[in-house]
Amino acid sequence: MASARFIRLAEVINKKQDKRVMSVSIKPTIYDCTGTIWFTDIQLQEGPVLNGYVPHTESSLQHLRESGSIKAPVWFNGVVRSEETVILFNVGETSTGLDIHIYPKATMAAGTVKLCQGVAAQKVSFPGAIAKDANLALLASTRTCTKDGVSESKEGFYQYSAAWDSKHKVTLETGKSARVLFSMQEMEEGGEPF
Repeated sequence: MASARFIRLAEVINKKQDKRVMSVSIKPTIYDCTGTIWFTDIQLQEGPVLNGYVPHTESSLQHLRESGSIKAPVWFNGVVRSEETVILFNVGETSTGLDIHIYPKATMAAGTVKLCQGVAAQKVSFPGAIAKDANLALLASTRTCTKDGVSESKEGFYQYSAAWDSKHKVTLETGKSARVLFSMQEMEEGGEPF
């Protein structure tokens, strides 16, 4: 028996007219599949910002400030060979989303590029092959995943950096290497508590 695997999907639904919505019908549809499929936690929410199960953080967080000015985003560059753990230092008071760019130095086979946090939390993998010198971008800041500027499929989660320091495992095809770029806008608490 295969193990269960859950994938979180989010879609934007735009109204055709600026009128109040009275009802919504959702019809999950699957084609050409076998096995068991569970649909869980189907949620609709109003507004332009995804917030999950709690209020959006815009009201309680702000960009980290130094001497009254917003601190510029922080960048971390490196080279990863086969598999490495990268430690990022986040001097902000709280967690923040990570923008990650991976530039393979050789073509990577489908499914061989993976990211996770610590000892396997927040896993994400890329099911497609990635050509040499391509720009694979997983951007938490815009909730997008692209390869050379074109939408790219992923399986798993956008990445984030915990406050102070966090460990990020980068896995590549065995024996191959890639340049990696992590960037983040450090955040601090702001506004009124909930």
